[in-house]
Amino acid sequence: MGRTYGSGIFWHKGHTSVTEAARPSPSVAQKRDISNFEYLMHLNTLAGRTHNDYMQYPVFPWVLADYTSQTLNLTNPKTFRDLSKPMGAQTKERRLKFIQRFKEVEKTEGDMTVQCHYCTHYSSAIIVASYLVRMPPFTQAFCSLQGGSFDVADRMFHSVKGAWESASRENMSDVRELTPEFFFLPEFLTNCNAVEFGCMQDGTALGDVQLPPWADGDPGKFISLHRQALESDFVSANLHHWIDLIFGYKQQGSAAVEAVNTFHPYFYGDKVDLGSIGDPLIRNTILGFVSNFGQVPKQLFTKPHPARTAAGKPSPGKDVTTPSSLPGHPQPFPCSLQALRPSQVTVKDMYLFSLGSESPKGAIGHIVPTEKSVLAVERGKLLLPPAWSRTFCWGADDLSCCLGSYGSDKVLMTFENLAAWGRCLCAVCPSPTTIVTSGDSTVVCVWELSMAKGRPSGLHLKQALYGHTQAVTCLAASATFSILVSGSQDCTCILWDLDYLTHVARLPAHQEAISAVAISDISGTVVSCAGAHLSLWNVNGQPLASITTAWGPEGAITCCCTVEGPAWDASHAIITGSRDGMVRIWKTEDVKGSVPGQVAPEEPSAPPTSPKAVMEPREATGSLRTCEVLGWQEQFPAGGCGVGSSMEKLCQVAASA
Repeated sequence: MGRTYGSGIFWHKGHTSVTEAARPSPSVAQKRDISNFEYLMHLNTLAGRTHNDYMQYPVFPWVLADYTSQTLNLTNPKTFRDLSKPMGAQTKERRLKFIQRFKEVEKTEGDMTVQCHYCTHYSSAIIVASYLVRMPPFTQAFCSLQGGSFDVADRMFHSVKGAWESASRENMSDVRELTPEFFFLPEFLTNCNAVEFGCMQDGTALGDVQLPPWADGDPGKFISLHRQALESDFVSANLHHWIDLIFGYKQQGSAAVEAVNTFHPYFYGDKVDLGSIGDPLIRNTILGFVSNFGQVPKQLFTKPHPARTAAGKPSPGKDVTTPSSLPGHPQPFPCSLQALRPSQVTVKDMYLFSLGSESPKGAIGHIVPTEKSVLAVERGKLLLPPAWSRTFCWGADDLSCCLGSYGSDKVLMTFENLAAWGRCLCAVCPSPTTIVTSGDSTVVCVWELSMAKGRPSGLHLKQALYGHTQAVTCLAASATFSILVSGSQDCTCILWDLDYLTHVARLPAHQEAISAVAISDISGTVVSCAGAHLSLWNVNGQPLASITTAWGPEGAITCCCTVEGPAWDASHAIITGSRDGMVRIWKTEDVKGSVPGQVAPEEPSAPPTSPKAVMEPREATGSLRTCEVLGWQEQFPAGGCGVGSSMEKLCQVAASA
C-alpha cells in the first residue's frame, strides 16, 4: 500500500563522500525535487532496509516533541524534536548519563570492545512488531517474538505520547525511532480486528492507540498532521542532521562518539565476520543478539549531508503553474475562486465533417491531459495507456468491442467474445495489458490484452467478479493501490483487489443508483456519487465523509475526479460535474464531533439561489456544447486548506452562452 518509490535520479558518480556500496545523490533532496518521505525511503532502500525483514525494517525519525497541545503549531521550533541529536540525547540529563556510561565501560570480550553508549537499538524486529501489532501479520509476528503470547498490556505500544516520553527521556533502555507507517497508514493505530491484548493496570482494555489532543481522536488526522510535520520547513532544514546520525558520517567512528551515537559492536554488520567464528554457540549468540536488538543500516555517507534549501517563492511575474516555480513541494489545490483562471489550452472540439456540414460525434466520455495536449474521446470509448494512441470501444449493436486508433475511425481488432457477457456500459484500463468491463450482466470482467511484437493480439478473460444485482454503471481503478471500484444501479459500490481479483468491501448507504466513481492515486480515497450525493471512503471501504451537493434532478452528479496534490497536504479536492452544467470543486474539512459518512446537510426550503462562487470562463465564447472540452488552470495561493471528515464547496464553474 502507498506510493511506488524508485528512481535512477539518485545515482550520481561524482559524489565522492559516499561509500562505493551506494551513491545516492543528496542534491535531489537538497533542491526539493522530492519529498522528505520519498528521500528517506530511498535512503532506507539503499542502506539495505526493507519491509520484507523485520530486523532490517525501514527506519524513520521522531519529528515532533509536542504531544500535549490542543492545536499543533508547525511554525514553532519548540514543537519539534532535536534532529541533530539521537534519541538518547534529547535531554541534557539523559545525554550526560549515556556519556558517563560510555566512559565507565572498559571491559572487552576477546579482541571485541563493547564500549558504547547504547546496548539497545533504535530499530529492531520487536520494535516494528510492537508498533504495528494491531494489524496482521504483525500481530502474529509480535506473539512469535514474545514466545507465543502478548506482552503485559502496559508494556505494549498504547500511546503515542507515552512512546515518545519513554524513548526521549524516561527509559534508559529505550532509544527507538519510528517506522514509515507513522506517516501514511492510520489503520495501524486502531484495533479494527478487535484483538484481545489484555487489560492495563487501571483496568481499561488495551485497544486503539491513544493519540495526542491535536489529533482529536482521529487516526487519519494524526497521520495527516504528522506527515505535514515531516514535510515542514523546520524538518526540511534539519533533516540532514538525522541522516548524518543514521546513514552518514556520525554513524561510526569518532564523529559517532562525539554525537553520543555509538551502539554495541554486534549492531554493526561490517564489524562482525560470522564466517570467521568457528564456535557455533558464539555465532548463534551473536545472531540472537542482532535478531532481538536490531542492526545499524549500511553507511551511505562519509561526509556531512548538505542541508535542504529553503522553500522558494515564485517570482511576481512568473507563471506559478510551471514546475520550476514550485521548488520543494507541489502547492495545494487552490482554495479560492481567484486561484482559477481561464486555461490557455485550446478548446478541443470533436466534430465529424461530411458534405460541408458539421455534426457532433457525441458527449465526451474520457479525457486525458498530456504535456502537449488534451486528448478526449466520446462516450463508449476509452483511451489506452501508456501512449494513448489506441482506444477501446464498446456499444456496437452486436455487443462486441474493438480496439481503434485515436484520431481516426480505423478498427484495429474486434473482440466478439465480449458479447457473451451482455451489453458493455463502462470500461477502465488499470494497466497497458489489463482492461476491465461491465454492464447489464452485473458481472465485472477482468480481461488480459495479449501483445505480439508490440501489437495487440487478443483479449482473454482473467476473472469474472460477481457481487452486483443490477447493471454496473461505472468503474474506476488505481494501479498505485491495485484496487478497482464498481458502481451499480443496485445503489452499491464494491471494492475489488486487482492483484488477487477478489472482493474487498461493499460500500453501502447510497440512496440512488451510482453515477460516477473515482480513486485518488495519492491517498487511496474512493469517491462515489449517487444522484447529487457525494461520499468519500478510505481504501478499506470505511466511510470518511459525505455531502449533498445540490437539490433537484438537475443537480445529479454525472462525473467526478480527484485532484492529485502532495500526499501530506490535507486540502485534497474533489471535482464533480452535474446535469445542470456546473463544475463544482470540493475540499475536505475537519468538523469536530461529526460522524463521517452519516451526517448530511439539512435540505433548505428552496434550492440555493446563490452559490458561494461562480465564474464564467472568459475564453469560452458561444454556447457550451456537450462535445467541447474546457479547462481552467490552477493558480496556487500561498496558504493551505483544512483537513478532515466533511466537505465544503470551494467554488463552482459555469459556462453559458
